[in-house]
Amino acid sequence: MRPLSLSLSLSLSLSLSLSLIALMSGGIARGRLSEERKSWRKNHPHGFVARPACEPDGSLNLMLWHCSIPGKAGTDWEGGYFPLTIHFSEDYPSKPPKCKFPQGFFHPNVYPSGTVCLSILNEDYGWRPAITVKQILVGIQDLLDAPNPADPAQVEAYQLFIQDPPEYKLRVKQQAKHYPPLI
Repeated sequence: MRPLSLSLSLSLSLSLSLSLIALMSGGIARGRLSEERKSWRKNHPHGFVARPACEPDGSLNLMLWHCSIPGKAGTDWEGGYFPLTIHFSEDYPSKPPKCKFPQGFFHPNVYPSGTVCLSILNEDYGWRPAITVKQILVGIQDLLDAPNPADPAQVEAYQLFIQDPPEYKLRVKQQAKHYPPLI
């Protein structure tokens, strides 16, 4: 009887350990995001907005954030406040979040779905768990006016950026007008 008891005990122990690991990984993501939220509320770049989504019951969903990125002054993006959602997985911060502008957002490094293509958001290339929400948003703001032609994500914006810069600038300015300040 003792070997069976030991086997059941080990099996139960392993099962509980795996459950605890799964719980802790979700807890790690939410704990980190809770700290990110506190830090953001104390100190964030002027004009930026980042807040967890509010559920119908009034609770906050720390795994989904609604953000707004201002266009930099002195650029073609100036005057626009660009909506972005950040989707965090239970594996955050080990894995990067997915950042999305509205579908059809015009930019060489934004897929037609709205997903942002940026090295610091690439799990296999530039992501590090120490990267913060603030760094992600400022990095995306920088990307708006400094596209990476080596990593295009949509054909039209890329082709205009490379082949017809005046038309590209016009389209960017039109898009900035499409996203005025929320106030």
